[in-house]
Amino acid sequence: MVETLVVKKALVTGITGQDGSYLAEFLLSKGYEVHGVIRRSSNPNTQRIAHLVSDSSVMDSTLFLHYGDLGDSSRLISLVASIDPDEVYNLAAQSHVRVSFDEPELTGNTTGLGSIRLLEAIRVAGSKARFYQASSSEMFGASPPPQNEETPFYPRSPYGAAKVYSYWITRNYRESYGMFATNGILFNHESPRRGETFVTKKITTAAARIHAGLQDKLHLGNLDAVRDWGYAPEYVEAMWMMLQAQEPADFVVATGTEYSVRDFLGFTFGRLGLEWEKYVEFDERFVRPAEVDSLVGDSSKIRQATGWEPRVLTPELAQIMVDADVEILASSRPEGIDHPDGR
Repeated sequence: MVETLVVKKALVTGITGQDGSYLAEFLLSKGYEVHGVIRRSSNPNTQRIAHLVSDSSVMDSTLFLHYGDLGDSSRLISLVASIDPDEVYNLAAQSHVRVSFDEPELTGNTTGLGSIRLLEAIRVAGSKARFYQASSSEMFGASPPPQNEETPFYPRSPYGAAKVYSYWITRNYRESYGMFATNGILFNHESPRRGETFVTKKITTAAARIHAGLQDKLHLGNLDAVRDWGYAPEYVEAMWMMLQAQEPADFVVATGTEYSVRDFLGFTFGRLGLEWEKYVEFDERFVRPAEVDSLVGDSSKIRQATGWEPRVLTPELAQIMVDADVEILASSRPEGIDHPDGR
């Protein structure tokens, strides 16, 4: 008798984002069939998964992209019903904190209400899928560090407030309907795939351009903000580990280390032999109406429960990111530019 190989299926919203692209790679490496939800656009935003999309052996058999939106309940229900996933990862959101002050309603509709639409889709479709909600350290806001699963929420932005709603509605569906629904409270996590409007990527891109003689100045807001920065590929592993647990729970994912934006500037510009003070200028346009001074996570719970451990800390993370930006510039200029390692 020939045994039938059971392939797990995962549905991922936000698959074209930083975390979604790394999660898709990780799940594919685990033998999953991955279904990603993308929004219809005249200019497709699939750069981060272009290497997967261009591989016909992957696209024809294990990776499938579907048009959809967290604002369209009926579409979400039909996707869950037709795909019948084993796991659902809700990573889609308006995820820029500063932008959430400019577009608070949009942020609430996608980052907040989008989660309940997806949870309802799972419930209405009668799915037994395990659900992962991408929660955020921004929910803690003004609560003093270190922050863990018991720290009170005190959001300081529309984004943080919307994430608090998603956190509690995920817990509510777990407790009300017995769903395997878990929150991953991820602290800042970065990579070369980070969007260019986020401060870490803004810094590494500018440093590479200044090093190449293509830019003179970098304008930033609050340099004293302290964050716990980790490496995105490691954090998506934590997402997966949460859904493999015996029982659903909520977990903080963080490195437990703290660095300021000034520190990140030092690591980045120092990698290229530059003094950041010569190039960085303060710009009040980038200051939030309500600042979050310090976010530093205590991830003891997930470390004990799953064995997850962060390996890349902020100094190395900054080097990884700026090296990647230098390589991008070098590949785009026929004459090339010097690499910080002399390569």
